[in-house]
Amino acid sequence: MTFSLLGRCARTGQIGAVVTTSAPCVGARVPHLAAGIGGVLTQHRTDPRLGPRGLALMRSGCTAAEAVAALAASTPDHGWRQFAALDASGGKAAFSGARNKPVVGVAEATDCIAIGNILAHDQVPPAMAQAFAADAGLTLDERLLQALEAGEEAGGEGRPLRSAALVVVAGASFPLMDLRIDAADRPLPALRALWEEYRPLAEDYLRRALDPDSLGP
Repeated sequence: MTFSLLGRCARTGQIGAVVTTSAPCVGARVPHLAAGIGGVLTQHRTDPRLGPRGLALMRSGCTAAEAVAALAASTPDHGWRQFAALDASGGKAAFSGARNKPVVGVAEATDCIAIGNILAHDQVPPAMAQAFAADAGLTLDERLLQALEAGEEAGGEGRPLRSAALVVVAGASFPLMDLRIDAADRPLPALRALWEEYRPLAEDYLRRALDPDSLGP
């Protein structure tokens, strides 16, 4: 009952993720990102421990595919899990355990990978990947949000969505954006509204942390 996407901007090196589901607080469990390293999504009977483990594997030199293979091989309950990884060079891979509830889907496009489970139909991840890849000239955050909205427009999970999240990392040890709608009747419009409010401030907040003198007295 979750659909999500990892994406990368080849121009800026930024990495990001979007996710939504019919349960609350999805942003606290599914997306895990590290600037310059990559991202991991972990869902379906979600085990949040897989995110940091996947990032640690990529930090040690594993590709996304190697990290996913290692996670699948070392996770005793992997049959219940669905996860994906995207590395800093754009490599990507996903795993869906045999006990994932249908409809289960995975789709890739340039610099992105989308996954989902308990979906309305199998075209949801392809719609997300296609939307992300449609215009590489847009900012990464906008491409991610459009991909999430495309997944909902393609049918989503067939049940009312409850929470959503958008995360982008861009060089610092903390996210450039970490926006969450933890519980709402229409979380995707709420996430877009929050993004529209936060987006003009994101670079300023980054400068406040990294170079406060540049903002003047």
